[in-house]
Amino acid sequence: MVFKKLLGAMGVGGPSVDTVLANPSTYPGAPLTGQVNLVGGTQDADIEHITLALVTRMEVEGGGGDYSATGDFHRVTVSGPMRLQAGQQLSLPFRIDMPWETPVTTAYGQQLRGMVMGVRTELAIARALDKGDLDPVYVHPLPIHQRILDAFGQLGFRFKSADLEYGQIFGVHQTLPFYQEIEYWPAPQYAHAVNEVELTFVTSPHQVEVVLEFDKRGGLLHSGQDTYGRYTVAHSDADTTDWRSVVDGWVRQAVERHTSRPAYGAPGYPPPGYGHGGGYGHHGHYRHGHGHGSGLGGAALGAVGGLAAGYFVGEAVEEAFEDFGGDD
Repeated sequence: MVFKKLLGAMGVGGPSVDTVLANPSTYPGAPLTGQVNLVGGTQDADIEHITLALVTRMEVEGGGGDYSATGDFHRVTVSGPMRLQAGQQLSLPFRIDMPWETPVTTAYGQQLRGMVMGVRTELAIARALDKGDLDPVYVHPLPIHQRILDAFGQLGFRFKSADLEYGQIFGVHQTLPFYQEIEYWPAPQYAHAVNEVELTFVTSPHQVEVVLEFDKRGGLLHSGQDTYGRYTVAHSDADTTDWRSVVDGWVRQAVERHTSRPAYGAPGYPPPGYGHGGGYGHHGHYRHGHGHGSGLGGAALGAVGGLAAGYFVGEAVEEAFEDFGGDD
């Protein structure tokens, strides 16, 4: 997608900016490339810097409840100080190395409901900053992500929605100030015990931390409680593992722990060790304390049949970005 915008600080006759992505589809840890095209206005302009920012929307817990916030989480300088002459045409190539923890926004070739991301071009001139429109970016799953997503679908879990939670997961090393939650309705065989499952990937160059949160149904003797699991999986295991069996084992283990530990999740009672590295609490207790800071990998739709149903956004991507970037 291309945008053209007159720099507000210069008014009519100011320079125009034209950002072009070579390919808006990318992956965690992969490059996003393109060029920023400048055309000088009716007079010379001293540009202080040109910066690209990856922008997304996240949920923040505040004193009055949760609210949505839009912010950038990764910035790249395309140019430092320079003079753009009147009428001059200039093309500046760029490369953004996507952080490994960049959340997945697209699966099975469709936008994940609840996820939006884009690149915003910022041009500073005459001590004024112009924030351009957003170019949508589509982040596809890495093979290990895809296999686990496929396994949830094969087991009968139905995608509900996805969002980003501002904060840190206790005990997990994070480089970004948020983490993604991919939410599922339970598979029929677990519907008696599980209300929903939230799946989080925290990705690094060699492995992925998989954090699962199971919202439990209450019983006669105790109210519903949450159960947590955390597992470490290697990228190299993507094509050598029966992920349907592995994921089914994770869910069964959570259900069994819930039924065998009635006091599990009680106030002040840390979750027991679970999987590789133990389980962690949530909502301000054990899972996160608010941090500070600001070819496609998916399986072909035909290969997974109806597994992709429910992943599709209910609104056009352009409409999502209209809300997303409306304050610019």
